[in-house]
Amino acid sequence: MAKAQIGVIGGSGLYKMPGLAKAREVKVTTPFGKPSDSYVLGKLEGRPVAFLSRHGRGHVISPSEINFRANIYGFKKLGVERIIAVSAVGSLREELHPTDMALPTQFVDRTRQRISTFFGGGIVAHVGFDTPVCPTMVDTLAVACAAHTVPAYKGGTYLCMEGPAFSTKAESNLYRSWGMDIIGMTCLQEAKLAREAEICYAVLAMVTDYDCWHPDHDAVTVTQVLDYLSRNIENSQKIVRHAVRALPEERNCRCASALAHAILTDPAKISPAARKRLDLLVGKYLKK
Repeated sequence: MAKAQIGVIGGSGLYKMPGLAKAREVKVTTPFGKPSDSYVLGKLEGRPVAFLSRHGRGHVISPSEINFRANIYGFKKLGVERIIAVSAVGSLREELHPTDMALPTQFVDRTRQRISTFFGGGIVAHVGFDTPVCPTMVDTLAVACAAHTVPAYKGGTYLCMEGPAFSTKAESNLYRSWGMDIIGMTCLQEAKLAREAEICYAVLAMVTDYDCWHPDHDAVTVTQVLDYLSRNIENSQKIVRHAVRALPEERNCRCASALAHAILTDPAKISPAARKRLDLLVGKYLKK
């Protein structure tokens, strides 16, 4: 199996990664089904990178239909240790304008029908998730935004909604009253699964609209989102390239050992089938 060091997940509008040298497509099989698309492997800024389109090329997969487990497992199988997730979001704050970037450090889950864990089926594990994104990666992305003079808000909370419809005004105002900063439909499951896979994860959130709470802006439309996305894409590509180049080779964060004290199941009680399914993640902790 081909290897990569850094993964990039492209969200709405970002279906390929310009500048990826010696690019080649790789199909990855997983115990959890098919990923959203083939992974595109190559060198970006001299480092081995794997790119995946979250919604598939042509945007054919709705947020609730994404096979998040297969996507993250596929990155793990390719050897990825860090994931930069690019995502389009709505702003819940006046000062977070469309075309700005946000680097959230917290999440609130408002999804209802998604699987957010690799565990179950005979193996129980509870990872720590108080700090859901990797601080090193957030800091690196913040520096990259500043280097390219792109306004960026570091910190804050990403509310993950189910979708695919946008919010009602009542919901949007409720989330604002809770102190939420941005709203999207995809990144919470990725963050949880990346933590279970001991992969560092951070979001580069591209602000495309003011959701529907803002009195001076119309309700969110796909046309409006696409218009601001086209302005954001070029900036996001520059920021990702800069961050890939700047990320340290060695990991000194807690992400890399998230499962060290998380597995509760007695190893003697784990079935051979369960061991095989999750060996990539837990094998090093279950050695006899």
